[in-house]
Amino acid sequence: LIEELLAESNGNLQISRNELASRLGCVPSQINYVITSRFTPERGYVIESRRGGGGYLRIIKKDVGGSAYLMHMFASVGATLDERSAKALCAALYEHGYIDEARFKTCLAVLSGAALANVPADYKNVIRADIFRQVLMSIMK
Repeated sequence: LIEELLAESNGNLQISRNELASRLGCVPSQINYVITSRFTPERGYVIESRRGGGGYLRIIKKDVGGSAYLMHMFASVGATLDERSAKALCAALYEHGYIDEARFKTCLAVLSGAALANVPADYKNVIRADIFRQVLMSIMK
């Protein structure tokens, strides 16, 4: 539904929290979770939120193409990367056509908790971030 609303508004949707909650069939307090978990910067979205009586949500879909998109993704990976975020980033690469299905599955496998099972817990997310940056570098070459 949100994707449809975004398409209708040319990638720049502003909607009241109450209206969106009504359309989604949930309470307004659940809206932030829905938005922040699905419409992330890694997927090319910018979210602005204002609470209160005149509260609204603005969702902007950024069309960042080519190497600019990959550089944006590279910059968005911090010193650590948890498994959930890594999966979302791999999915974004696949959805935008930077990797095929086989490479997508490989990306998920090398960044999985199973692949890093023998790494001490304090280092798993650091190593996962390093690996993902190397994946991006291989795509950019």
